[in-house]
Amino acid sequence: MSRGKDAMGKVTTTVLGYPRVGGRRELKRATEDYWVGRADAASLQETAAGLRQGVWRELSGAGLDAVPSNTFSLYDHVLDAITLVGAVPERFSGAADPYFAMARGTEGVAPLEMTKWFDTNYHYLVPELGPGTRFRLDWSKPLAEHAEARRLGVETRPVLVGPLSFLLLAKSTEPGFAPLRLLDGLLETYAELLERLAAAGVAEVQLDEPVLAADRTDEELAALRRAYARLGELSSRPRLLVATYFGEIGPALEILARGPVEAVGLDFVSAPGNLEALAAAGGLPGKTLVAGVVDGRNVWRTDTAKALATCAALLGLSDRLVVSTSCSLLHVPLDLDAETSLDPRLRERLAFARQKVDEVVRIGRALNGEEVVAGERSVERFLNPRVRARLDALGEGTPRAPHAERLAVQNADLGLPPLATTTIGSFPQTGEVRQARAALRSGEIDRAGYERRMEAEIDRVIALQEDIGLDVLVHGEPERNDMVQYFAEMLEGYAATEHGWVQSYGSRYVRPPILFGDVSRPEPMTVRWASYAQSRTKKPVKGMLTGPVTMLAWSFVRDDQPLGETARQVALALRDETRDLEAAGIRIIQVDEPALRELLPLRRADREAYLQWAVAAFRLATGGVSDSTQIHTHMCYSEFGEIIGAIGDLDADVTSVEAARSRMELLDDLRAFGYTRGIGPGVWDIHSPRVPSTGEIEAALRTAAATVDPALLWVNPDCGLKTRGYPETKASLRNMVEAALRVRGETA
Repeated sequence: MSRGKDAMGKVTTTVLGYPRVGGRRELKRATEDYWVGRADAASLQETAAGLRQGVWRELSGAGLDAVPSNTFSLYDHVLDAITLVGAVPERFSGAADPYFAMARGTEGVAPLEMTKWFDTNYHYLVPELGPGTRFRLDWSKPLAEHAEARRLGVETRPVLVGPLSFLLLAKSTEPGFAPLRLLDGLLETYAELLERLAAAGVAEVQLDEPVLAADRTDEELAALRRAYARLGELSSRPRLLVATYFGEIGPALEILARGPVEAVGLDFVSAPGNLEALAAAGGLPGKTLVAGVVDGRNVWRTDTAKALATCAALLGLSDRLVVSTSCSLLHVPLDLDAETSLDPRLRERLAFARQKVDEVVRIGRALNGEEVVAGERSVERFLNPRVRARLDALGEGTPRAPHAERLAVQNADLGLPPLATTTIGSFPQTGEVRQARAALRSGEIDRAGYERRMEAEIDRVIALQEDIGLDVLVHGEPERNDMVQYFAEMLEGYAATEHGWVQSYGSRYVRPPILFGDVSRPEPMTVRWASYAQSRTKKPVKGMLTGPVTMLAWSFVRDDQPLGETARQVALALRDETRDLEAAGIRIIQVDEPALRELLPLRRADREAYLQWAVAAFRLATGGVSDSTQIHTHMCYSEFGEIIGAIGDLDADVTSVEAARSRMELLDDLRAFGYTRGIGPGVWDIHSPRVPSTGEIEAALRTAAATVDPALLWVNPDCGLKTRGYPETKASLRNMVEAALRVRGETA
């Protein structure tokens, strides 16, 4: 990309970012060893350096003309940006390792809030900015990584979170204060960094501004213009590539087209309308266009004929054309070659990160006339006429009775107290549990032996919950590897990978399944375990399912039909499961939809259509049970205020939500909306190892009880407990129950 289109019209190639986890999840093991003291900082940095250097060699060796750097992170790239500009909150100043303290918290110190990176399943740490924030540059990481790559003979392009995105993604520490007011001070920090990079011989810098894919106010667009006017006027700086992705750039295009930046990166996969907008704006005269024509977010092979046609249309709209990915490849697995058990008919349609780099290179060479690239992508549709006929006959299903009527029936049947206590679903997955699953896969134990081990674990979890005093129990999900993958492995139309790991946050990686065809449920998926757990206690045990929207959001989904149609197929399979759970005597069924907000389109004009099919899919999945069966749902790490109306439209009886890290901010949204259903705002941040005190939880519950009718208020952690250890789980749940009993007594 550094050469752009030379005098002979050469098209060049790059990618916007790359996975950092390692082929064997080396980064996960290294960071977790460091956290528990099994390894020191030097060992962690040695592993990190090896991973970075391997990526640079790989990308350079694949034939890319430009290779990015500073995309590697020990935890999160936004956390890296916080450190880069010196925006570390004061409460972390005394920590032994402020970087990981911001990510995970320490005893008595809460971590930074975490939320979803736009409409992906990646989580970023939210900067905390206020009137007293003073930026101070720590330039060591981007400069050191550029120098490290140069020693390998690889010239790289450092990648930074753009200044506008950094401020607009931040959270204010004081009511009424807009972090955008800090722009001028932040720009001086970025200016200093660009000058240092130029002095180090850096030719080009990538500034990521994904916030431009969402609706922006006139004030924010003016800030964009001011930001790049200031950075562009520097007498000594690298060339500036401003990249946006995840959607159409909108009115920001004109600002960048006429601003003093040398290159603009646009996403033509999720936003094909960018082509029309670019043509209407007169293109990018005098600039480089980095064209994202290879999908950085899904695993399907590129339709090369379509990509070549798009690039051909773009050739006349800028001085130089660079073929690239639509966004960072952070969001896809590393290497398809590691997958040996996939159906060959499916496998030939796939491309993971390494294969997508090859696609970028091949498209670039084809545009230069250096090789011929295959035309249309092979597509085989995996259809199930029976599923489609059932959905046609069912329509939208029959609605349940109004909530008030259901509530009266459920109260009489369940007899739960106000401020009922429960958990979200999973309990810690011990080494013994994981070993049992591995032993089943390897044939070391048979199915009967495996089930006996799972029953023993369920017995332990049920006994623990009764001892702690929880009101509504869960079976702990020891048999589940992941809340989406577990179901995908039992549904037709899905395929699971063996090594397709993708970073969700920090050292938490998931293997998103591949939804490739029509979805159906051959047999019950959870009834056996829920029924067993219920047989071990007189207290109600929740049936636990993952909702249709989340099953889509956390999978790689087929692109040959609308998402709403696929959601209905998943919802039909879940509807069969909820009816079977009810028939087995399960009186509370939780259908988790943590990704409802995640898939919300970035542009407001597109949201109503999405929410209509998303809500309809949930109601289809849960609408087949009787009024006496209580439907719960769960959501976490999202800005709920934007979808509070849709949460009500789901028609769930109880909704549990993340609220601990966001300090119960959801309550303001509930009050404004007039929410009148059961609500469980989380009182324990389970993504931090710290144990919340009883007093801390009491304070949160009193705040909630001042807004929510105690009869409708539930007490629960923010999320499932799978990633926590048993010592902290027991201590935290005991504190939670004690706090609930105290506040329950006050509100009786």
